Amino acid sequence: KYGKEYAMLCQRQGLDKEADDALAQVDDMYQTILNAGWDGEWFVRAYDAYENKVGSHECEDGKIFIEPQGFCVLAGVGIKEGHANKALASVEKILDTKYGIVLLQPAYKDYHLELGEVSSYPPGYKENAGIFCHNNAWIICAEAFVGHGDKAFEYYSKIAPAYREEKYSDLHRTEPYVYAQMIAGKDAKRHGEAKNSWLTGTAAWNFVAVSQYILGIIPDWNGLKVDPSIPHEWDGFTVSRQFRGNTYEITVKNPKHICKGVQSVTVDGKQIEGNVLPVFDGGVHTVEVVMG
Repeated sequence: KYGKEYAMLCQRQGLDKEADDALAQVDDMYQTILNAGWDGEWFVRAYDAYENKVGSHECEDGKIFIEPQGFCVLAGVGIKEGHANKALASVEKILDTKYGIVLLQPAYKDYHLELGEVSSYPPGYKENAGIFCHNNAWIICAEAFVGHGDKAFEYYSKIAPAYREEKYSDLHRTEPYVYAQMIAGKDAKRHGEAKNSWLTGTAAWNFVAVSQYILGIIPDWNGLKVDPSIPHEWDGFTVSRQFRGNTYEITVKNPKHICKGVQSVTVDGKQIEGNVLPVFDGGVHTVEVVMG
């Protein structure tokens, strides 16, 4: 993903050779991930110093990790091959719980010298199969990216403090207005209890997840892109967004009750091609987006 964005920046600067070299590296990495990083139903987490797989069906514990499933899908790896949907389905089947997505499964039962800290915690806590809220956002983004708006918002709701306070205040036991670093996973004695509030980058990541991936208000080089991926039940939503000295008052309508897809975009009463809003010299601009 970022390799392609770097190449685009190079192209805009007239650095065509640098851009071509970067895209060649992107292609090499793509093939490497498919050849050495695909495990059949999900993406491998890593290889250790002894060339053993981490996060593979070949492992006794830690067969699947959350991080590569989100990052590979967001990078577009395996989408055309069908791997992306398989990986996300494995997350739902193996890692998802009613309180959020655990970091790995099965939890490590013993300490592994080559893994260190990951295996040093009790099962269900912290890096050893806890619900690490920070990286739940990467799955939320990935689900929205491929158009699974229902699932993206479901995952978002599971770890959002306001939703948790409403449903599980006696169990959650941390402040109802801030994310916790982790929520005890399904291997823990108190599955669903939060730990380490404030100690996390979850709020920032979930702001990106809900604003840029679910609502789909995305800053782009050429303007402000509107590409929602929302629950199909939603009739739509409104957003006020300041961008490059302009204020865009955006109304999104979803008459067909779909999760993703833009049928038309109107800016200040005039229909535009595509879904990237033009940049003006300032002022307030009215935008209507019809999904379809």
